[in-house]
Amino acid sequence: MDNHESKCSGQAVALAFLGGAVAGVVAGLLLAPKSGEETRQDLKRYARRAEEEVLEKAKEARAALDETIERGKHFIAEKAADVEAAVKAGREAVKEKMDKCCS
Repeated sequence: MDNHESKCSGQAVALAFLGGAVAGVVAGLLLAPKSGEETRQDLKRYARRAEEEVLEKAKEARAALDETIERGKHFIAEKAADVEAAVKAGREAVKEKMDKCCS
Protein backbone atom coordinates (compact mmCIF):
# COMPACT_ATOMS: atom_id res chain seq x y z
CA MET A 1 0.00 0.00 0.00
CA ASP A 2 1.32 3.41 -0.75
CA ASN A 3 0.68 6.58 1.23
CA HIS A 4 -2.10 7.91 -1.04
CA GLU A 5 -4.27 4.86 -0.47
CA SER A 6 -3.83 5.17 3.34
CA LYS A 7 -5.02 8.77 3.29
CA CYS A 8 -8.04 7.92 1.21
CA SER A 9 -9.04 5.10 3.46
CA GLY A 10 -8.59 7.33 6.55
CA GLN A 11 -10.76 9.96 4.93
CA ALA A 12 -13.29 7.33 3.97
CA VAL A 13 -13.42 6.09 7.55
CA ALA A 14 -13.88 9.64 8.87
CA LEU A 15 -16.62 10.34 6.33
CA ALA A 16 -18.36 7.08 7.17
CA PHE A 17 -18.16 7.91 10.88
CA LEU A 18 -19.66 11.37 10.36
CA GLY A 19 -22.37 9.93 8.12
CA GLY A 20 -23.25 7.37 10.78
CA ALA A 21 -23.36 10.05 13.45
CA VAL A 22 -25.68 12.22 11.39
CA ALA A 23 -27.91 9.24 10.60
CA GLY A 24 -28.04 8.39 14.31
CA VAL A 25 -29.06 11.91 15.27
CA VAL A 26 -31.76 12.01 12.59
CA ALA A 27 -33.08 8.59 13.61
CA GLY A 28 -33.07 9.65 17.28
CA LEU A 29 -35.07 12.78 16.50
CA LEU A 30 -37.57 10.97 14.31
CA LEU A 31 -38.05 7.97 16.58
CA ALA A 32 -37.93 9.69 19.99
CA PRO A 33 -40.99 8.71 22.04
CA LYS A 34 -41.20 12.14 23.74
CA SER A 35 -40.56 15.73 22.84
CA GLY A 36 -37.47 17.51 24.08
CA GLU A 37 -39.52 19.40 26.68
CA GLU A 38 -41.01 16.17 28.02
CA THR A 39 -37.59 14.56 28.17
CA ARG A 40 -36.15 17.56 30.07
CA GLN A 41 -39.06 17.43 32.54
CA ASP A 42 -38.50 13.69 33.04
CA LEU A 43 -34.81 14.31 33.67
CA LYS A 44 -35.62 17.07 36.19
CA ARG A 45 -38.06 14.78 38.03
CA TYR A 46 -35.50 11.99 38.04
CA ALA A 47 -32.82 14.36 39.37
CA ARG A 48 -35.15 15.59 42.15
CA ARG A 49 -36.02 12.02 43.17
CA ALA A 50 -32.36 11.02 43.11
CA GLU A 51 -31.46 14.05 45.24
CA GLU A 52 -34.20 13.23 47.76
CA GLU A 53 -33.03 9.61 47.97
CA VAL A 54 -29.41 10.67 48.45
CA LEU A 55 -30.41 13.11 51.20
CA GLU A 56 -32.51 10.43 52.92
CA LYS A 57 -29.63 7.94 52.76
CA ALA A 58 -27.28 10.61 54.13
CA LYS A 59 -29.66 11.21 57.06
CA GLU A 60 -29.83 7.47 57.74
CA ALA A 61 -26.05 7.19 57.57
CA ARG A 62 -25.67 10.16 59.93
CA ALA A 63 -28.12 8.61 62.41
CA ALA A 64 -26.26 5.29 62.28
CA LEU A 65 -22.94 7.09 62.75
CA ASP A 66 -24.29 9.05 65.73
CA GLU A 67 -25.57 5.83 67.29
CA THR A 68 -22.21 4.12 66.76
CA ILE A 69 -20.39 7.09 68.30
CA GLU A 70 -22.65 6.98 71.36
CA ARG A 71 -22.10 3.24 71.76
CA GLY A 72 -18.36 3.84 71.46
CA LYS A 73 -18.46 6.53 74.14
CA HIS A 74 -20.41 4.23 76.43
CA PHE A 75 -17.99 1.36 75.80
CA ILE A 76 -14.98 3.56 76.54
CA ALA A 77 -16.58 4.86 79.75
CA GLU A 78 -17.24 1.30 80.89
CA LYS A 79 -13.69 0.19 80.12
CA ALA A 80 -12.22 3.28 81.79
CA ALA A 81 -14.18 2.44 84.94
CA ASP A 82 -12.94 -1.16 84.76
CA VAL A 83 -9.32 -0.01 84.37
CA GLU A 84 -9.72 2.49 87.21
CA ALA A 85 -11.10 -0.25 89.48
CA ALA A 86 -8.26 -2.61 88.51
CA VAL A 87 -5.64 0.06 89.21
CA LYS A 88 -7.23 0.83 92.58
CA ALA A 89 -7.30 -2.88 93.47
CA GLY A 90 -3.66 -3.20 92.39
CA ARG A 91 -2.60 -0.24 94.52
CA GLU A 92 -4.41 -1.67 97.52
CA ALA A 93 -2.79 -5.07 96.97
CA VAL A 94 0.65 -3.47 96.73
CA LYS A 95 -0.02 -1.40 99.85
CA GLU A 96 -1.07 -4.56 101.75
CA LYS A 97 2.09 -6.37 100.64
CA MET A 98 4.22 -3.40 101.64
CA ASP A 99 2.50 -3.17 105.01
CA LYS A 100 3.02 -6.94 105.65
CA CYS A 101 6.57 -6.87 104.41
CA CYS A 102 7.73 -3.77 106.18
CA SER A 103 5.87 -4.05 109.48
